[in-house]
Amino acid sequence: MNKDFSFAIKSICFDENYHPSDNTRITTNFANLARGKSRQENLRNALRMIDNSFNALAPWDNPNGDRYSVELEIISVDMDIEGSGHAFPSIEILKTNIVDHKTDKRIEGIVGNNFSSYVRDYDFSVLLLNHNKDQPQFSIPNNFGELHGKLFKYFVSSNAYKQHFKKPPVICLSVSDNKTYHRTENHHPVLGVEYQPNESSLTEQYFKKMGLEVRYFMPPNSVAPLAFYFFGDLLSDYSNLELISTISTMETFQKIYRPEIYNANAVAGKCYQPNLKNLDHSITQIVYDREERSRLAIEQGKFAEEHFIKPYQTVLEQWSANYAI
Repeated sequence: MNKDFSFAIKSICFDENYHPSDNTRITTNFANLARGKSRQENLRNALRMIDNSFNALAPWDNPNGDRYSVELEIISVDMDIEGSGHAFPSIEILKTNIVDHKTDKRIEGIVGNNFSSYVRDYDFSVLLLNHNKDQPQFSIPNNFGELHGKLFKYFVSSNAYKQHFKKPPVICLSVSDNKTYHRTENHHPVLGVEYQPNESSLTEQYFKKMGLEVRYFMPPNSVAPLAFYFFGDLLSDYSNLELISTISTMETFQKIYRPEIYNANAVAGKCYQPNLKNLDHSITQIVYDREERSRLAIEQGKFAEEHFIKPYQTVLEQWSANYAI
């Protein structure tokens, strides 16, 4: 399978003129914003929030707070399993680029940030739900996340990835509302103060199978920590501007998507438990449909089952059993 297993990488600019294509995973943060009557206003406001956040985190040699702007690309990854030319839309991520208006330079940012995956939708919204249906106690299926994790590691180590991107991805997600986080004494000038969770989560375990470690930081000017999933050394492998591009982008999306946590009116304390029912928060002026996002995750998980998992089950199982990186 390895010989015929290939990836095709496509990119499209995410700006105020962005329209999701028909085959875009519309559960993603960015595509959800780009539909409906408020589409262009949503996009314009979100991009402005990202730029403002970036400049606030990069105040040096930036007296007017307008030196930088962030340009975003949506990266779509298709997999061709048997060399047939029929590709399956597997992953969507974001790539940041930084424009320095003082030097007129365009600086490459970080790839990853948001992470969307059809197979992940299948795992969580189809396989896991069916496994626990009518069961008295919650449990995890055997080998849960194994295939997805191996596919992701195979992609990151592929020639296609290396030809397009210079550094490994960093994925930035929300903290979990069913865990408690404790503030440490560790402080990074850009990432902020580090938090540690009281226990591991299913998401952490799932991303670990993708080869990713996780650390939790609450950046300056933020009210809650973010989860940073990465290969290697998060603090040493990326520049301050690269990290700021991820923070400003993903915290903006989280303020829109989870304002109860990331647009709360109170800052996380030494012992912090996120609360999605928190009423003491501010709403952004950006329309976002959370219910639709959850519903579509199930629909797209079923799409993955029908068009990827079932048709190629034997091939995928053989490849997964023999996979070694």
